[in-house]
Formats: sequence, structure tokens, C-alpha cells
Amino acid sequence: MDRKLLDILVCPASRQPLALLDRAGLDALNAAIAAGGITRDDGTAQAEALREALVTHDRKRVYRVDDGIPVLLVEEAIATGQVADFPKA
Repeated sequence: MDRKLLDILVCPASRQPLALLDRAGLDALNAAIAAGGITRDDGTAQAEALREALVTHDRKRVYRVDDGIPVLLVEEAIATGQVADFPKA
């Protein structure tokens, strides 16, 4: 993802800065998705694993990145509280 773009992106809900989700966070999230039960903020199931994602500064919300394009829709965010072993930092 372009660094200049990443520097200006913020969470549309909380206005917190966003960063690329690290490998440990992505692996934990994808394991939880594979196990089932992960939903987006609008209540729909997140069925597909994520290749890349952005995370808020407080690590409470994740936004997927599709083909290099961030999907910054509040209703499609994933709350990390659903993932029991999601790394805090």
C-alpha cells in the first residue's frame, strides 16, 4: 500500500489513524474467520480470509484491503474483540 495514502487514512468511525495490520494480527484474525463466527459491524459474516488489512491505533477495529484498496466502510469493519487471541500490540 502506498505510504502517502496510509499516512492520511483514518478510521471513519473514531477518526483514529490506521496502520497496516501486522502478520500476528492477520494470522489471529484469519484463524478466527476460518473457525466461523466473525461478523462485520453490520452483522454479516466475514467468510473470506483477509490478505491485507488496516487496524485502528487502539487495535479495536480492522478494515479489509481488497486488491490494494482500503474498504473504509464503518458497517464492514471487524471488531477485534471477537478474536480471543488478537494481539494487543
